[in-house]
This record gives sequence, structure tokens and C-alpha cells, in this order.
Amino acid sequence: MRTIIKIGTRKSALALWQAEYVGSELKRLYPHITVELVHFDTKGDQILEKPLAEIGGKGLFTAELEAAMHNGDIDLAVHSLKDMPTDLPAGLVLGAISKREEPYDALVSPKYKTLDQLPEGARVGTSSLRRQAQLLHVRPDLQISVLRGNVQTRLRKLEDENLDAIVLAQAGLKRLELGERITQTFTADEMIPAVGQGALAIECREDDTEMLEMLARINDESTRQAVEGERSFLRQLNGGCQVPMGVHGTIHKGQLTLKAIISSLDGRTVYEGEITGPASKGGILGKNLAKALYEEGGKRIVDALVQEGIIK
Repeated sequence: MRTIIKIGTRKSALALWQAEYVGSELKRLYPHITVELVHFDTKGDQILEKPLAEIGGKGLFTAELEAAMHNGDIDLAVHSLKDMPTDLPAGLVLGAISKREEPYDALVSPKYKTLDQLPEGARVGTSSLRRQAQLLHVRPDLQISVLRGNVQTRLRKLEDENLDAIVLAQAGLKRLELGERITQTFTADEMIPAVGQGALAIECREDDTEMLEMLARINDESTRQAVEGERSFLRQLNGGCQVPMGVHGTIHKGQLTLKAIISSLDGRTVYEGEITGPASKGGILGKNLAKALYEEGGKRIVDALVQEGIIK
């Protein structure tokens, strides 16, 4: 059995927390190993002046780490699952998915506290078209400001750019012990989260049977079933983080419920749907829900975004 495991990670505080967490779990289970973190800059980290949708393409936060895995420079990579494309490069697999942290979105607004209390025309920062669309659906008066960068950078921009509020993933704030900055947490009924939000994806080589056996012990099967349904929905629509759609899976007594949304960027046109079935059939459930919303009108939204160059 190997004694050194090299984990690839981005350099942000949150990415490092995630990699260190996975490393600590492996060390807890396999005390004889040494874990080394290998740091990477990704395209998504390097280009901060543009919205993600304008950069285009998938794998903006993963491609460099995946190349290193193929080259044998690292044994595995730890990602936020919401950053992962639904189709992985040949030869790579998701060896494990961690138990999910709360997947919801959070508002940070020191002055106004909640979305309802924001004044007319308030400036709200977010990097997500999904969040933008759902915010504008409820509050079409809001002014959306593009907000890129790591968690600390976004919190700093809240003050430096005189924003009235910003929206971030609750999980990232809690993991960095910044949960006290949250002034409102949105339920899934108020804002459907991104696919895989709150879960960590541990990616490795498909032929690395030893690594796969080790990772199997930190895989959370319930989380995996839920996010497989979510990722199936996204795969069917060929979506990514640049698309204003969200889907959230929950499991109760062996049944998976998926709730999803496809929205126009301005939030005026929204298609929502829900489906429930056996948790083991998440792939089929996600595909069927996506087809239903697509036929209901989601196709027109996706086609328009492609035509406008929003989806590349």
C-alpha cells in the first residue's frame, strides 16, 4: 500500500480547507500515510475581471488538476462538486463524494439583513447567473453587480464596492468559520441551489484501484445518490455554472425528490418542476425532469442564451 498521497488543490482558503479535510479523513482511516498538497492556479482563478459565462467552456476550475492526474503528478484532486463538469475526461472518475454540508445560498447584508428589507434598486453582488435570475424573479428592481474571486475577496468587495448585499454558498462560509457573516439563509423554495452545492468531489484515475478502494471509505452514498440525480439533470441540458438553472435533491426513506428551475436571466420567465422516485434511479429521474422542463419552455431559454452568446 502506498505511503504518500499527493492531493491537487486550488490555492484559495476554501479550496485548501477542502483538500486538508479530505487529507485528514484519509489519514484518520490510514494512519501510515503521508499527505502532500500540490497547489494549482486554474483558468477560473486567473481570469477574475469577467463573469464566468463570458469566459466560456467547462472545467474552468478543474482542467489543470485533471491534466496533473493524467501525468501522474498527483493521485487525486479535491473540488467543490458544483464546479465539476458533468462529463469527466477519459480515464478519470469521481472516487468519492463527501457527506454534504448544507447546500443552500446565503445573503450577507450587514446593513439590511434580508432580501425583503433591501431598498428599491439595491446593489447585490453575485457571480452566478442562477442566483441572479432567482433574485430578479423576486425583486426585479435589484441592480446585480458581477462578483468574482474567493470568499474573502467577495466579502471585501461588499464594502469596497459599496454593495448592499452579496450572495454566497452557505457551505463555504461555514467551512471557513465565517457563518456569523450570514444574515439570511435561503431555503430551496426561495432559491434552488447549484448542482452539487455543499458536497466535495474527490477525483482520481479510473485505473488506480488502490486509490479507489481507499476513497470508498469516505464516500457518502446518500449524498452521492442525490447529486447523481442533480448532475443527470444538468447533463441532459448540457448546462454548466454559466446557465441560470438549479436543481436540488433530497432523500427520504429511500426516495429521491428533485426540484429544479430553468429561468431567463431577468427572472421574468421561470419553469419549475419536481419529481420523486427511488434514490437508486437518480440518473433517470434527473433526465426525465430535465426533459419535462425543456419541453415546457426551458428549450426556448437555453436556445436564446446560446444565440446571445451567454452559453458558449
